[in-house]
Amino acid sequence: MRRTVGDVALVAAVAGLAAAVLAGRASVDGPAEPGQWVAVVLVPLPLLARRRWPAGTLWAVLAGTLVAEAAGASSPSGVLAPLVGLYTVARHRPPRHLLAPLAVVLVGFVVGTISGVLPWPGMIGATAVVAASVLLGANSRTRQAYLSAVVERAARLERDRDREARLAVADERARIAREMHDIVAHNLAVMVALADGASYAAESERVGSAMRQVSATGRQALDEMRRLVGLLRAGGPGERVPQPGLADLDDLVGQVRAAGVDVTLHADGRPGDWGPGAGLAVYRIAQEALTNVIKHAGPGAHADLRVRYGTDDVEIEVLDDGAGRPARPPTPAGRHGLAGMAERTAPYQGTVDAGPRSGAGWRVRATLHFGPGVAA
Repeated sequence: MRRTVGDVALVAAVAGLAAAVLAGRASVDGPAEPGQWVAVVLVPLPLLARRRWPAGTLWAVLAGTLVAEAAGASSPSGVLAPLVGLYTVARHRPPRHLLAPLAVVLVGFVVGTISGVLPWPGMIGATAVVAASVLLGANSRTRQAYLSAVVERAARLERDRDREARLAVADERARIAREMHDIVAHNLAVMVALADGASYAAESERVGSAMRQVSATGRQALDEMRRLVGLLRAGGPGERVPQPGLADLDDLVGQVRAAGVDVTLHADGRPGDWGPGAGLAVYRIAQEALTNVIKHAGPGAHADLRVRYGTDDVEIEVLDDGAGRPARPPTPAGRHGLAGMAERTAPYQGTVDAGPRSGAGWRVRATLHFGPGVAA
């Protein structure tokens, strides 16, 4: 609808300008012929369909101009309307659609010059105006094609970024599934061994203690199994290795120090009996945050690893100085580590907050909850 209104306004503007020029000419050369006023209106009318049929519109305008000239009813519309038609074809169609119309226009200029109707200076000026109209349309077409390519490239990059993020989350879930499988399998094996021992120790005082331990181990295994639901398991038995936990944080700090980053570990409080899955999540979050320090800050940086244990929760915070360099926002590809930490905290109703520090360096803060409601 907006384009239709614009085309109507364009035709009205061409006719109005042509009428004004014809009226000015009439005030000098005498009254214009009625056919000239009719041509002022009729010649630009095909421009109403210029967006749908650019080439056909140009030919219709040229035909109307030639008919008006042959009938002795030449008007300024015969100049303005073909210029708009040439611009439209150059704007919306490939250059090959301009060859024939331009040939007709140039032949007309040559014939008019030879016959004395159009002087040589006038022909040069008219040719320049036609060339400017065509170049303006071609430039607009090129610009529109460039903008469309930019928009398409931005959309493609956004799709690629989303796909990479989904793949990163899937990989992280698969790794978590492998680790959780080992934890749950270990707990179930302990339960089976305790149950077997209880059956051999029937009617003895050791039965009650063994069964209580079976119950506690079973509840822990069920909690871990609930968090396993929805995760896809990938990899084979050969990939299973003992999984780290809270007791391995000192070793982790030592590994990072060996990479050239000065790390200080601060632990406040004492961890509860939350199970190996919780310890693994805390370890992996701290590991990912310190790995980012190594990658982005590099050797010579200083980092603080702070672990605060509560009654039913734990807070992990990693602060680094960036080796004195201001932190930059992560690229889409660099956000995979943050996505992995978010996956680690999700089963424990936790949160992850990461961002640059004032001045220099980076800060990562994660919170995990281990209350009874979380296990449910």
